[in-house]
Amino acid sequence: MVLSQERRKELAENAKKVAAPGKGILAADESTGTIKKRFDNIGVENTEANRAAYRELLFKTKDLGTYVSGAILYEETLFQKTADGTPMTKLLNDAGIVIGIKTDMGLVDLPGTDAEKSTQGLDGLAGRSARYYEAGARFAKWRAVLSIDPKKGKPTNLSIQETAHTLARYAAISQEAGLV
Repeated sequence: MVLSQERRKELAENAKKVAAPGKGILAADESTGTIKKRFDNIGVENTEANRAAYRELLFKTKDLGTYVSGAILYEETLFQKTADGTPMTKLLNDAGIVIGIKTDMGLVDLPGTDAEKSTQGLDGLAGRSARYYEAGARFAKWRAVLSIDPKKGKPTNLSIQETAHTLARYAAISQEAGLV
């Protein structure tokens, strides 16, 4: 599918906002398992309410939008609300921060290789991306991993081809849904 002029313009504007000079991207896309490790270190129970409170604290940081142009969210966070019922996305939008979303579904070993990785998540990506756009996301994050070890012949051509193919499909699907 060829992107419309309107879609291309929207994508370019959002890309410019995310890449604003002097600002960075906040990676707030910890999975429930990753955030559990952080919470365990400080004695906080890993509940949805505690995760929401943590994210609310982050997103209400004074002048956050002065330093942050975009925030990558985990799917749970995209649909979460603060203690007073305000959508997390509203906090970010009000601060002038472009909302991003992690869209991959994790890594698996690439068959036929010595533990090189392949990123999962192309199946269903179009539907998920459309839902994320509807919820306010305007850019996406996709992990792609290449193991570099010349002594072991890594990355293999298979791994390079798999990663390039997956990244190209991810980009096309994301852009069609309106996600940079």
